[in-house]
Amino acid sequence: MTLPDPGTPPAAAPAPLAGLPSAAEQAEHDPVQRGLAAPLLTEFADRLHAVAPVVALWVHGSLALGDYRHGRSDLDLIAVLPTAPGSRLRIELSILHQELIAERSAAEKLHCTYLPQDALADPATDHFTFAQGEPMDRPVTPVTRRELLDGGMQLAGAAPAALLPPVSDRELHAHLRADLRTYWYPVTGRPGPWQHDIWVDFGPITTARATVALRESRLVTKREAIARLPSLGAPPDLVADIVARRYGTPPPLTAERRDQRAEQARLFTRAAIERALE
Repeated sequence: MTLPDPGTPPAAAPAPLAGLPSAAEQAEHDPVQRGLAAPLLTEFADRLHAVAPVVALWVHGSLALGDYRHGRSDLDLIAVLPTAPGSRLRIELSILHQELIAERSAAEKLHCTYLPQDALADPATDHFTFAQGEPMDRPVTPVTRRELLDGGMQLAGAAPAALLPPVSDRELHAHLRADLRTYWYPVTGRPGPWQHDIWVDFGPITTARATVALRESRLVTKREAIARLPSLGAPPDLVADIVARRYGTPPPLTAERRDQRAEQARLFTRAAIERALE
């Protein structure tokens, strides 16, 4: 008996976490990445001290806690000043950032919030910030405060634990629930934003990080959050897309695939938020 030709077998789908570094690989990689960021941080700190009286200068986010990728990750800083900057100092600080960006393209990702010393205990008040290439006002949230207390880098002045009050698990959980419910969940009802890479990345990753924090009362790196995505029900090709963009080179997308990816990211994030808030 002659068996029918089965034809060419379909190509195996790529493992969703292929290319994601292990915890050991990340730990080995982090000092190298911090070294790449060091000259810019030193230059910024020197210029900042020439413009404003600095009580302390701290780094949080991926550079401090791990999984920083130079040229891809943001540099998240907090500068503690004696008082809130007035209009003249706001202009001078904006000029400082703009001049640094003009000289060093990497400075576009250097974001700094200027926290007055008399508002150290208030997580709700907005403070002058230069981020995404422009001045704005935003708070230093309980998540940022917990990051600083758990492992913030001290570039100048007092350490975070010497100035910031503790952030309780209850306070952290309340903030995360409110952020998921009032900010992220409404965005999942709008298809438009999910056509863009930044939303495809940040929606699933932010929700995964919040889920871990609500369940385990600890903050995790983006690498660990990405590693949790399959167990949270994220589609494998969506996870592979996120991994490739952060750690490698993602393939070009057709219009059809971009639409499909947008719906995958939107619907997964929506469902994951619903489960996190149960």
